[in-house]
Amino acid sequence: MKHDLIVFAEDWGGLPSSTQHLIKHLALTRKIIWVNSIGLRQPQFTLHDIKRIFDKLTQSKIQSAHLAQTSPFQTITLKTIPAPKSKFARWVAKKLICKQLIPILNQAQLYQPLLWTSLPTVADLCGLLGEYGVVYYCGDDFEALAGVDHATVHEHEKKLIAKADLVLAASMKLYNKFPQHKVHYLPHGVDFNLFNNPVSRASDLPNNNRPTAGFYGSLSHWLDYNLLNNIITDNPDWNFVFIGKNTLGYSPFLEHDNLYLLGEKPHHQLPQYSQHWQVSLLPFVDNSQIRACNPLKLLEYLSTGTPVISTPFPAVLPYKSVVYLARNSIEFNTNLNLIKAYWDNNDNVNTDAESKRLRQISLSKQQTWQAQAHQLEQWLKAL
Repeated sequence: MKHDLIVFAEDWGGLPSSTQHLIKHLALTRKIIWVNSIGLRQPQFTLHDIKRIFDKLTQSKIQSAHLAQTSPFQTITLKTIPAPKSKFARWVAKKLICKQLIPILNQAQLYQPLLWTSLPTVADLCGLLGEYGVVYYCGDDFEALAGVDHATVHEHEKKLIAKADLVLAASMKLYNKFPQHKVHYLPHGVDFNLFNNPVSRASDLPNNNRPTAGFYGSLSHWLDYNLLNNIITDNPDWNFVFIGKNTLGYSPFLEHDNLYLLGEKPHHQLPQYSQHWQVSLLPFVDNSQIRACNPLKLLEYLSTGTPVISTPFPAVLPYKSVVYLARNSIEFNTNLNLIKAYWDNNDNVNTDAESKRLRQISLSKQQTWQAQAHQLEQWLKAL
């Protein structure tokens, strides 16, 4: 029999994370108890944090009565102290979680469950939930994330690494920071069929006979807005489309007639945009978070066969033969012009561009979430 899983991760739902993709595949052959986020920082007296606390408290009551109706498995929201600092606060948080969770685990009758966490703040629970082993899936450099209590998270992560039986790292930079006898490199996969199978064009995508360059994801501090504003200004014959929530609290863009901010879209609708624009953008700043990241959208972009222009960062370099790399606005503009020439002369196929398109599809097709989950199964089986 396979190990069942007690999963500590982000809140279930919303835009699917790498953990959600992997666990959905593992859930086909094992029981899963999914625990919604217990936090990476202590809440502050802000409208956002107050609303989030209220939602969690309300959600926990709803989910206690309808545990598995909104997800493929049992999903739980716990009342606890997020990212506790002091020894006393950590003791209280640990007691709160165990009191709520252990009866649920006992009722579920899990088989040799593994405690899977993508949050370092779970460290204090290791050894208290009757788990057979501990798996730490690290998808981010938490010490570089904005809005995180770095000192507290570092202390938790250090403890978690010592207790973990298996560590999974989503990027090579993350892989290299863990003990080599515990860690495996597990890069992100892709829902290839979702992004490659042709779908209709989104109705709110600009349709003005100009090529479109697009990006989807949070409008946050990791995008290079100076670069973007220059590119948008320099290319008035292109549309620039951004899909996602603005997390900055202000507009990072100048006024541009060719800029379209479309807001958030459900994940399953993204191919209606990315299949029908002419360039996918990865315009990241160069910082420690980006150097450690492996963005899910990279393989999703590649799966569409649409040209990708990206700033250079470690996770994109293995794909440099099929991605247009650009270090500055001049190189971005050059690549946009090359792609526009291909787009304008679609009857006269550019063999280099067409070859790159076919290779990028082939590369992404080999890295599905099914393939990554199959590899993961072998490592879990060895525990």
